[in-house]
Amino acid sequence: MTAPYALTDLAAEEEELQFRRFTPDEAWRLGSALVAAGRERDLPIAVDITRNRHQLFHAALPGATPDNDSWIRRKTRVVNRFGHSSLYVRQASIERGTTFEEEFGLDPRRYAAHGGAFPLLVRDVGPVGVVVVSGLPQVEDHRMVVAALRSQLPV
Repeated sequence: MTAPYALTDLAAEEEELQFRRFTPDEAWRLGSALVAAGRERDLPIAVDITRNRHQLFHAALPGATPDNDSWIRRKTRVVNRFGHSSLYVRQASIERGTTFEEEFGLDPRRYAAHGGAFPLLVRDVGPVGVVVVSGLPQVEDHRMVVAALRSQLPV
């Protein structure tokens, strides 16, 4: 599936959605906002937030399954390896006329370039962690993370 995003749109999101700092308190607020949004819409999602590969937040709402945790790990590996959202990495391959799987040959049991994982970026520092939603179609997972980040960052 081709994302309804161009790579430039995804890059602009990453430029926009940066924290001044990212502490366990920010992780709690962001994770809680995602859980509240999921509960409000009765979504079967799992949410995970790590900073420097240290899990700071994890929740699974009704309907989420252990498969969601597998997707979280696989999407997180993509963000950690490439430094961009999992949807960005997927779309970059598509715009180069290939697929993530063909281009990089990484084990699909360990890496999934599917939307829903977004780098936690600190301005003037770079990526410090990952926020992930799993349980919806990949573009919806991505949009949910982006909306939560926008709600948590100062204007």
